[in-house]
Order: sequence, then C-alpha cells, then structure tokens
Amino acid sequence: MKYLMLVCVNQPAGEGEDDLGRPVGAAPDEIDVEAWTERMNGRGVRLLGEVIRPGSDSTTVRVRDGKVLLTDGPYAETKDVIAGFDVLDCANLDEAVEVASKHPMARNGVLELRPFWEED
Repeated sequence: MKYLMLVCVNQPAGEGEDDLGRPVGAAPDEIDVEAWTERMNGRGVRLLGEVIRPGSDSTTVRVRDGKVLLTDGPYAETKDVIAGFDVLDCANLDEAVEVASKHPMARNGVLELRPFWEED
C-alpha cells in the first residue's frame, strides 16, 4: 500500500527557513535525514522524497464562479509548515507508522501519513 508522508515542522512566529525549508536554528542531528533516507531506500519502502520550497513560495489555486483565482503564499496561517514529503510503499499502516517513527523529524515535528486510493 502506498502512503504519502508529509513532513511538517513547527515554525515559531518570526523564525525563518534555510534554503531547504528547514527552521533556522534547528540542531543538525534533528534535521539530518540522510541516514534515514538510505535505510528506507535500502528496505525498498521509500519510493520518492523531496524537500520542498517554503510556503512563501507557494501559489494557491481556486476556481470560483468559473474564474481562476491565484494567491501567492500559503492559504492558511499556521505554525506547522510542510517541509517535504516521501512516498512510501508499505505492507500496511503498521509498517508505515514504523517507518515514519524512525524519521528524525518525528522527534520535533509531525509526520502525516495519507494512504493513496487503491486502484481496483
């Protein structure tokens, strides 16, 4: 079963992000995910993953009354921001939780698992 794992970090008001979208001032051991990435790639459960640009670089798209409305920046004000994602291929939710729990950002951020719709 495939899961989208959103890597969310809590960013206090006024704190910036580095060029990889990580909170400035975070301890290196808390943000270094290379070892986790290598282990999960080796297990074959991590299919894809990327760090994404900060919310300030996003564009929100809505269609209202047939008109496309674009807004720069994130849609909602929130302290939790999506810093990256991984696509996981796990046997079940239990394995996905086990994989997510080993991600370094699980200690100080939030990892959200969303299952893909399975094709019939």
